Amino acid sequence: MKAVILAGGEGRRLKPYTLVLPKPLVPVGDIPIMEIIIRQLAYYGFKDIYLACGHLVELIKAYFKDGKKWGVNLHYSVEDKPLGTVGPLKLLKNELDEPFLVINGDILTDMSFLDIFQNHIVQGKLMTIGITEHRTKLEYGVVHLYENAVVDYEEKPEVVHHVSMGVYVFAPYILRYIEEGERMDIPDLIKKFLDEDIGINAYIYKGRWFDIGNTEDFERALLSFEKERDIYLKESGT
Repeated sequence: MKAVILAGGEGRRLKPYTLVLPKPLVPVGDIPIMEIIIRQLAYYGFKDIYLACGHLVELIKAYFKDGKKWGVNLHYSVEDKPLGTVGPLKLLKNELDEPFLVINGDILTDMSFLDIFQNHIVQGKLMTIGITEHRTKLEYGVVHLYENAVVDYEEKPEVVHHVSMGVYVFAPYILRYIEEGERMDIPDLIKKFLDEDIGINAYIYKGRWFDIGNTEDFERALLSFEKERDIYLKESGT
């Protein structure tokens, strides 16, 4: 099975951690976040892993090398200009000739990547999105109106949304929707599919998930990793 890790971002929201290191090398505990992902992918049977890189790629290559340390084959795809989160897949059009998993290189989760991959195969759609619940505590009292009358009041309610986890599975056919050399992001592809009435499969996950793209969430991920290290690293046999 094949997987692509999106590792080309500059990590501007994660400063000062990314002033020296590329975001995929920022450590969670004592291990770079992308190493955790690679270990998990290896456990679940993804042997060919493509790193879509750009920013500080030489540091990433120096650390991960060919991937043999983790029992995988690492391949590097380097963009010479920012192509977004979907555009880099077009550079791998000759390699991605079967269903493949795509994961952001800055998330911490205990999801089984094999489960979402198998779910995608069973559902038979072009695209599967890993989705989880995210709860946001509002800092204000929310007033519910009907015309000019107040009909309800909630003091600092918690709002629940379904959010993308940054984990996807694609059929290789989706590469036809990506223009060569053009920047394209996941939301652009989703909107294109919705406009053309192309079905998208939702894989709803209720386990642990952290997006470490900003300092607040990164610190929450650190606490979770410190308390439950074996939950995340059991996949690697450590």
